[in-house]
Amino acid sequence: MLFTLTGKHVEITDAIRNHAQEKIEKLPRYYDSINQIEVIIEGNEGGKPSVEIIARGEHSNVFIARETGDDTYACIDLAAHKLERQLRRKKEKQRNNKHIHGAAESKISSLESEEPEEEVA
Repeated sequence: MLFTLTGKHVEITDAIRNHAQEKIEKLPRYYDSINQIEVIIEGNEGGKPSVEIIARGEHSNVFIARETGDDTYACIDLAAHKLERQLRRKKEKQRNNKHIHGAAESKISSLESEEPEEEVA
């Protein structure tokens, strides 16, 4: 997995880099098809930093989480949490839709066999 950390108008310290890397390392646990994660930390003129995390996966799946606040560390935590929810939801959808086609066919065939036969008088 490729990890990139970029700072715009803000200096990236080792502590910020370690904190971001620590949070990002947990993301493949929720969705294992992630190839690349990019974290962009931007310092605004108002003094409030914003954090954007972009996770790219197989089959052109892109997940984006943005957060703006007073503390850079808190923004990283909240953006990572948002991304975790997105990844968990995507994995759930994949698991739930995996066997629908076969289940639907068996349900239709069982309904057809249960139709009452017409009585001829």
